Amino acid sequence: MTDNTKIYIKNLWFYFYDHCVLKDITIRIKTNSITAITGPSGQGKSSFLMTINRLWENIEGAKIKGDIKINFGKGLQNIYDRSFSVHELRRKAGMVFQVPNPLPMSIYNNIAFPLKLQNQKNKKIVFPMVEQALNQAGLWNEVKDRLDKDARSLSGGQQQRLCLARALILNPEILLLDEPTSSLDEKAGKIIEELLLNLKSNCTIVLVSHYQDQIKRIADTQLVLSD
Repeated sequence: MTDNTKIYIKNLWFYFYDHCVLKDITIRIKTNSITAITGPSGQGKSSFLMTINRLWENIEGAKIKGDIKINFGKGLQNIYDRSFSVHELRRKAGMVFQVPNPLPMSIYNNIAFPLKLQNQKNKKIVFPMVEQALNQAGLWNEVKDRLDKDARSLSGGQQQRLCLARALILNPEILLLDEPTSSLDEKAGKIIEELLLNLKSNCTIVLVSHYQDQIKRIADTQLVLSD
């Protein structure tokens, strides 16, 4: 096992009731890399992402077997061990969905929301973190003068970057992205790609993508799910 392994998945099976969605997947994902998950529709790409932060556990009829180990600075640990905190896992492994989902509140409160859930409400602490996250997502200069405006008034590309900033405010070690550019035009998509290339120096990125050109531009490794 190499020292730069961030995620080690071994013999992973995923089921939805009696239907086998993922079959016997083994892969090592390196630290500070971009791994693209691709393949035809209906092959379990989104399900694969959710096994890494255990989000599937909220879905009735879903179950898995196999091992997923992640190195969060203490060596590779089994994230399905009973002693492993799901709350801590999801803080360190942030997820951004295919369709932007801004909350019905201001731009500022959208980004600060994860901190509020952690009972951090001190504005002297929160505001710099909001600014940093928006800068990381390349959105600060576009919204700094209207942070009190409804986030749903932003364009599609801006909403996607807003959701990315919301995931980044907790400084995750892993970013899980489900087709982050599928609903964007070419210009907005290229902005997201540049952001991801910059972000991988600080985190490990796993994304679902249907675009082979995009995968060639930004991915270090490609995992194809088929049949």
